[in-house]
This record gives sequence, C-alpha cells and structure tokens, in this order.
Amino acid sequence: MDTDTDAFASRLLRWFDVSGRHDLPWQHPRTPYRVWLSEIMLQQTQVKTAAPYFERFVAALPSLSALAAAPQDQVLALWSGLGYYARARNLHAAAQRCVELHGGELPRDLDALTALPGIGRSTAAAILSQAWGDRHAILDGNVKRVLTRYHGVAGYPGLPAVEKQLWALAQSHLPDARMADYTQAQMDLGATLCTRADPACVLCPLQDDCVARREGRVADLPTPKPGKVAPQRHAQVLWLIDAQDRVLLQKRPPAGIWASLWTLPQADDADAAQAWLRAHTRADFAAAEALAPIAHAFSHYKLELQPLRWRGIALSDAVGDNADLRWVARAELSELGIPAPIRKLLEGSR
Repeated sequence: MDTDTDAFASRLLRWFDVSGRHDLPWQHPRTPYRVWLSEIMLQQTQVKTAAPYFERFVAALPSLSALAAAPQDQVLALWSGLGYYARARNLHAAAQRCVELHGGELPRDLDALTALPGIGRSTAAAILSQAWGDRHAILDGNVKRVLTRYHGVAGYPGLPAVEKQLWALAQSHLPDARMADYTQAQMDLGATLCTRADPACVLCPLQDDCVARREGRVADLPTPKPGKVAPQRHAQVLWLIDAQDRVLLQKRPPAGIWASLWTLPQADDADAAQAWLRAHTRADFAAAEALAPIAHAFSHYKLELQPLRWRGIALSDAVGDNADLRWVARAELSELGIPAPIRKLLEGSR
C-alpha cells in the first residue's frame, strides 16, 4: 500500500474538483449556522431528502438567533417528516445555549461545540472544517466505510477500539489546506462511490491503494453490527373528529419516542383505549371505525398502529382546560410537529 498519507487527500481532492457535489444548498452561502443545520439534518438522513427541508427551515428561521427565539412547535413543524426528532429538539436547545453563553453565535472551538446538545465530536469537526476551514478530522458513517475499506480495518466500527483506530487514521490523512473541500469530498465519496452496496470501485480515486479492493473484501467491510431482531410492539391510536371537522391531537411528553410532538391519542391495547375514551369523551367505543394498520420502524423496535376513528365527537366536561389536548383544524396541521406516519394518516384520508 502507498504509505504516503498525503496521497489519500490529494487524490480525493482532485476527484472532488471534478466529481464532487458543489451546489448543495448549505454551501451557498456557507455560514456556521447553515453548516451546523445541514450537519444535524444529515445525521441519519440522505442529502436528497434533507435538501428541501433545509431550504424550508432556513427560509423560516434564517439565523441562529431566529431559531433560538422560535417556539418549539414551529421548530418541530419545520422538522416534521425528517424523523429522529431529538435532533430538532437538541438543535433548538443548542441555539438557545449559544444565545446565553456565546453571544448568539456558534463557538469556534471543538470542546465548546461538543458541549452543546446534539453535537458530537465528528459533527463539531465538520462544522469547524467547513465553516472556518479549521483542521479537524471527521468520522461519520461515510468516512468510516471509506477508511475501513481503504486500510482493511476489520471489526464493527461502533466498537470503541475500532473507532479509536479509525479516528487515528482519519487524523493521519488531513491535508494542510482546503479543509472545507476535503471534508465534503470524504462525505461525497462515501455517498456516491464507496457505497454500502455495489460500490463503484472502478471509478474510485483511491482504488490503487485500497486494501479491501486488492484482497477482495469490499463486500465484507465495514464489518456489520452483530445482528439483533427488533421487537414488535402494538398500539391503538384514537382519531377523534368533532362537529367542525377538527382533529383532536395530544402532545407527547418531553422525553421518549416522538417527544413533544403532537399526535393522535395512543393506547397500548383495546382496554386502555376504551378507558382513555371513557375518561375524555362521550364517544361509544363500539362505534369506532377500524382503519388499516400502520407499520412504522424505529431504530430499536417495530411498531404497528391500529387507527380507530370516531366522528362528531365532543370532549367530556371532566377534561377541563388540558394544554396537552387540542382540537386542530385540518388547515392548521402543517403548523405543528406531527410524526410522519400520523401526518400521512391524517392527510391521506377524510
């Protein structure tokens, strides 16, 4: 293998100049706020999916101070559909922390950035290298895949010992200049050529020195995470519509799945659903219209939701003034953060 670590960066940068992605919305202009927002959106999300959300988000909240001042419901509504909503809540909290501690700006310091909610070491390095050109290594999923193949590193990259080795390799390849381009080039290579399945090795600028390609191990690296069957859970969602065709939404607790989002009331089983309905409405449980189940996968379990719908419903007097329950007109649904499967249900059926 070529032991000149500069060759890795120089070849990658030459490839990037010709084949890299130069017209992503967060690159024009490339400000710390826009870079940070894009990096958070690109966690667990592909560029083609994140791009329209990014443009809508910055149109509504064009600056860190605007984000910090926005109500949480607006932030979650702008994020609605991207999933992994903890990212949006952490983004909002980090913006408020920046206003409190850093004069309303992102700090240009690795430790200060990683102290903010939702920003880990690699994300902080990506912000510093792209927003200011500072010399920091990143290690997101794309970079891990490139490095494990290029160096022939076996072992699941999520293991601390393997990750430590990859961090050292990432640091060893850093160029002396063009850090913003180099950071983007690494992500682009992993996203477009050195992909999980069917990588385009014949087009890769690093192919001559890639251990995995030379040894026929491309399909085996990175070493996959040890398999684990995701458990299956079930729940019932109560779709209540009043005489004005408004939908009753309930705000989720501030922690847990779909935290702080507005969704249909949910119960673990039919008995719990009937008890909730009895406590909050005058509706007859037996009059429910059962709709097709909805399958939704989280990172650690699978959930099947059984929607039950009632029309012309009123809340009971015992409910009183409950801030976590709200009748919402259909035209107002876009203003709230609603989980993607629930929004699809509400918008796809009348």
